[in-house]
Amino acid sequence: MLEQLNGATRVHFIVGDPIAQVKSPAGVTQAFEARGHNALVVPAHVAPDDLLVWLAGTSRSRNVDGIIVTVPHKFAAFELCATTSDRARFLNTVNVMRRNPDGRWHGDMFDGQGFVTAMQDCGGKPAGKRALLAGAGGAGSAIAHAMVMAGVSVLAIHDENAARRDALIERLNGLNGVRVETGSANPEGFDMVLNATPIGMKDGDPLPFDVSALAPHMHVGCVITAPAVTPLIAAARAKGCTTQTGADMFARVRDLMVDFLLEH
Repeated sequence: MLEQLNGATRVHFIVGDPIAQVKSPAGVTQAFEARGHNALVVPAHVAPDDLLVWLAGTSRSRNVDGIIVTVPHKFAAFELCATTSDRARFLNTVNVMRRNPDGRWHGDMFDGQGFVTAMQDCGGKPAGKRALLAGAGGAGSAIAHAMVMAGVSVLAIHDENAARRDALIERLNGLNGVRVETGSANPEGFDMVLNATPIGMKDGDPLPFDVSALAPHMHVGCVITAPAVTPLIAAARAKGCTTQTGADMFARVRDLMVDFLLEH
């Protein structure tokens, strides 16, 4: 992966706080290499208060072509883009940025599209289903939007931040003919149970849902990549549910981001 590293290598960053847990530097660099593109991804640990100054300095470097954005910067990064896709504009959030011809930044959000594509890869079929989603942050809002656009019959959203949850429900309710409502940690009565929160990353974390109410007909998904199998996914598999992991999502999001970053 480093054999081609030289002065002509194009640089991309992934920015977050924390950053040590992300898988993108190796995965996206390998994807660039597979497409014959001399580029790499470098992690940048940047606190929220420093994001504006960091981006201003990074933007001065003429060999920096793109920025992947992770927690907690996805909403703030949207405000720093000169242009965005319609999807990102609806969500007010981005997870990847590339240069415009004038050197400013164009942003898009692929978390939702990647999550739903991974779901379909793993046997989940959202159309017409009742879905429960935990998390209304950057990734959660993107997944909520993608699930609505995929044609679920009902989407219930559970988030401890009631204001954030209610704002997302209000924006999505009725879009594509889908009813969006407040959810809880109880998955009973749903066909799809989806975690878009960090709960499960650390030892001793509580479960995001009451797993005793999981049933074999349900599809259970999680955005967390480390551990590879979260307690939620392990519990769902023990119940006979179909599942998707954060790694499944990441593989699809990675491909979408690389397409975006290499688009001219």
